[in-house]
Amino acid sequence: MSKREQRVSWTATTRYDLEPAPGGLALVQDLLNTLSAGRPRQPDLLESVEDAGAWLDQALKSWSGATRRPAPGIDLTAEDVQGLRDLRQDLNRLVRPPTSESSPEGGPVTSLMTLPTALRLDEHGRIQAEPRGTGWRQVASLALIEAYQAQCTDTLRRLKTCRNPRCATSFYDRSRNSSGVWHDVRACGNAANLRNYRARKRAGTEQA
Repeated sequence: MSKREQRVSWTATTRYDLEPAPGGLALVQDLLNTLSAGRPRQPDLLESVEDAGAWLDQALKSWSGATRRPAPGIDLTAEDVQGLRDLRQDLNRLVRPPTSESSPEGGPVTSLMTLPTALRLDEHGRIQAEPRGTGWRQVASLALIEAYQAQCTDTLRRLKTCRNPRCATSFYDRSRNSSGVWHDVRACGNAANLRNYRARKRAGTEQA
């Protein structure tokens, strides 16, 4: 993790003792980690307009610090909060391992989200994508821009949801070959392997 990333506070992600994804992709990860997850269960940061507004204010400041771009000012209504929950659900389905057990937010992505964006040429001659819309649509536009840019650099595939359904936190897989499936092998991987071992042992005893 770079020194600049260490100075940025992603409240939804760091409450699970996770390292943020690099650059603006950390915004997508932080949105995913607003979900009530972990052991013990942490509160849902999109539970109310007040909770969602507090999370978004900090997330946009952190996004600005990570990308060195000005943070947009976005006000949320109750309708916007539901829109953010729907977006989180679709993103969760996108990054969830296909072999994981089913969960309330698991399964295939069924909705198609079309959101406005703008392209501009900055003073350095680089093409920049900028979000458009208001409320949750502006947040969604920004998050999908970051996801698309990560997809272009082949780093989006490293953003994953822990395979342990009792955990469900979203982590950035920094393994050499992107083979990680647990946010923490000791906390979730070993526990899952132990449950599988006991299940196989019980099945063997019943068949004997």
